[in-house]
Amino acid sequence: MSMEGQIQGLEQKVKGLIEAEPEVFLVEIRIKPTNNVKVFLDSDKGMSLDRLIQYNRKLYKELEESNFFPGNDFSLEVSSPGLDEPLKLERQYLKNVGRAIEVIRLDGVKMEGKLLAVSGDEIMVEEEKGKGKKKELVQHAIPFTHIKSTKVQIKF
Repeated sequence: MSMEGQIQGLEQKVKGLIEAEPEVFLVEIRIKPTNNVKVFLDSDKGMSLDRLIQYNRKLYKELEESNFFPGNDFSLEVSSPGLDEPLKLERQYLKNVGRAIEVIRLDGVKMEGKLLAVSGDEIMVEEEKGKGKKKELVQHAIPFTHIKSTKVQIKF
């Protein structure tokens, strides 16, 4: 089975596992040539470690029983995307409205600001320019088609 076929097969299995919880969604599946499988799940309400462990156990058992990987030669990691992972789905952007983000556009321009809103084809980011009395807030509408990557920023 091709890598693409394996990923599609895994997507179907994962979607079957999470269908009872509509707030949970699949972000991405990665398979390394060594059959190291990484499944990234997220939720509109946040993913607890206990839920991730439950999904990991259920998926591992299902993969073993179906002999999805010949000889059951695989390792499985189910996690939520960490802060080092870029946002990939509109649903992730919606979950992070109000948070600080860093956007790198396709033209290489980097922008930091607050994610204000998400529409079907763009995001609205509020950038802070200047300091003190000269400080101003500038809003930018950035189409998804112009975004190379977006990461949530932690501000203290």
